Amino acid sequence: MMVTAELGDITRVEVDAIVNAANSLLLGGGGVDGAIHAAAGPRLLEACRRLRNTTHRDGLAVGDAVVTPAFDLPARWVIHTVGPNRHRGEDDPALLASCFTRSLDLAAKLGAGSVAFPAISAGAYGWLPDDVARTAVRAVLSWTAPPGKEGPDDVRFVLFGKQLLGAFERALAGP
Repeated sequence: MMVTAELGDITRVEVDAIVNAANSLLLGGGGVDGAIHAAAGPRLLEACRRLRNTTHRDGLAVGDAVVTPAFDLPARWVIHTVGPNRHRGEDDPALLASCFTRSLDLAAKLGAGSVAFPAISAGAYGWLPDDVARTAVRAVLSWTAPPGKEGPDDVRFVLFGKQLLGAFERALAGP
């Protein structure tokens, strides 16, 4: 698996699946979540409402992930995951790591060869960029595909700012 970090707009990346740093309600929000919903068009919100009315009536748990079509995005799928919110006392790195591994599990199940991740929980959820980067890189590099499935061979961290990019480049460079 090739793992890279790049500066860019995750809504414009041509990959099989993009990961959305969603909130537990799955109904759009600010930051990456709002940008993905805006770029995907109104059918993404409709798909998320269907999830809320069927399989995820109570919302999506922190660290878990669920998939929808990507609609107007250049990807095939959007994998929605809910990162831990440090401002609410959700400071367990295992919860953050789960966002990345559960998303990769779904990508493998879908047969996605390429996946783009944002810096889940950095920013509004209060996690420091270096902590997110270290946790994300460790989780992705240690992930193994479920039995009988192949995982993505191209995993990209698509980051909106130079500070985040620097944090992920340092984490990818190693200790």
